[in-house]
Amino acid sequence: MSSTQTMAPPANNVRVDARTWIAVAAGLLGAFMAVLDIQITNSSLRDILGTLSATQEEGSWISTAYLCAEIVVIPMTALFVRAFGQRRYLMITTALFLVFSTLCGAAWSLSSMIVFRMLQGFTGGALIPMAMTLVMTRLPPAKRAVGMAMFGLTATLAPAMGPTLGGYLTELYGWPSIFYLNWVPGVLLIAGMFWGIDKEPLNLKMLAKADWLGIAFMAVGLASLTIFLEEGNSKDWFESSFIITFAALALVGILGWVVIGFSRADPFVNLRLYGTRNFMVATILSAVIGMGLYGSSYLLPLYLGQIAGYSPMQIGEVIAWMGLPQLFVMPFVARLSQKIDNRIMCMFGLGLFGVSCLMNAYMDASTGYDQLMVTQIIRAIGQPFVMLTLSNFAMNGVQPKDMPSASSLFNMTRNLGGSIGIAMLATSLTNREHFHSARLGEAVSMFSSATQARLDQLTQAFIARGIDPATAANQALEAVDRIVRRESYVMAYNDGFFIVGVILIAAIVPLWFADKVKSPGGAGGGGH
Repeated sequence: MSSTQTMAPPANNVRVDARTWIAVAAGLLGAFMAVLDIQITNSSLRDILGTLSATQEEGSWISTAYLCAEIVVIPMTALFVRAFGQRRYLMITTALFLVFSTLCGAAWSLSSMIVFRMLQGFTGGALIPMAMTLVMTRLPPAKRAVGMAMFGLTATLAPAMGPTLGGYLTELYGWPSIFYLNWVPGVLLIAGMFWGIDKEPLNLKMLAKADWLGIAFMAVGLASLTIFLEEGNSKDWFESSFIITFAALALVGILGWVVIGFSRADPFVNLRLYGTRNFMVATILSAVIGMGLYGSSYLLPLYLGQIAGYSPMQIGEVIAWMGLPQLFVMPFVARLSQKIDNRIMCMFGLGLFGVSCLMNAYMDASTGYDQLMVTQIIRAIGQPFVMLTLSNFAMNGVQPKDMPSASSLFNMTRNLGGSIGIAMLATSLTNREHFHSARLGEAVSMFSSATQARLDQLTQAFIARGIDPATAANQALEAVDRIVRRESYVMAYNDGFFIVGVILIAAIVPLWFADKVKSPGGAGGGGH
């Protein structure tokens, strides 16, 4: 089959020409663009909702629709590549992604925005696993460490830069610009694919023979699971019949997909890869890293906006410190991965990432840019060590014909981990805020002499400004109430970072169930 031949990785001693590097770079640019768009609306959501006359709860569907469609199309990518060929499929899906991005910027209602975001996610989702597949199938083993390092940057830089870039563009040019921006990388991607990848014949018989029943179960299962996770907290989880329905659909869909996937000789994506120990460990840790990446990118902007009162642009300046150092660390990590047991490197990265989150678990209401810069830099140093080594574990020993499936499952699991992490942290934030508010409320009692002294002090301060005594007393009560609420939220954010930190450090244990792996090209691994 011609598509199998094009998937065969080049020999280790083959010189990599400019066409190949351009094709790989275009694929990586596409993955960066697709991951960036997951969270780019976060900083601009208030402006978008204002224009579309929608509530905060309704607005959550803008992100949920994109995530649902993206996570459904990722496992289908291998099938579409076999049917259309890499070049044709990537060019078509990118062109459609740009069309739907433009329509998102021109949306006239919440419903139209949700539909366009869903279509944008469905066309953009394929770009993520395809980037990893291009690295593994187009580059010789000696150059894959560099390729995987660049792929790792797309996975870690994009979640950090999404809210930053979104806030910056919205403040300067208005929220539609965050969608129109996609034309710059999109056109470069299409040109790179057109020039860098050979044309392949159509093989539409693959679509006719495809496991459409398995695909239907997968689509229902993953989409329902994403809706369950994204909307669960706002609808009070199993108190809502809406959430119970989607939980049941997720269970039925995923079980149906697994049963059909293991019973067919040629499933659309090879679930048997989960039976490989290294791949299983890599995907479990990929989910954990998804929780850490998207979880920390969810908590920190919320804290800075709500507690520190930062503007989207100021939040962006803090978040940028999680991205910029990675550009300098990743080449060093790529070289090191050829010489050192990747389990040691991954453990080091998980440790740094976890410690940075634990450091954030001791914030107070005055914590800002200066105090957060150190933790952001530690996180930025740790993340490349994890992303590159996990990719090596996942793809180690995978046959060329299974590389698209491995890439799809690995990236799908990371996105699912992100959804689980955000759902867990959103619920934790709500519950822990209530808990801390109740505990602080017991301490800040009207019968407490310290509380009475503080109220009297505030009342006198308000009276000194010319406010009458009765109004001054009420304003003093409101001021104390605001302080209690603020402190309870700070404690809840601290709890969230503590949870993420503990999970990341605990993930070091399953890491050691993987085999010893090094990137090809180091000592004893071929040429450089």
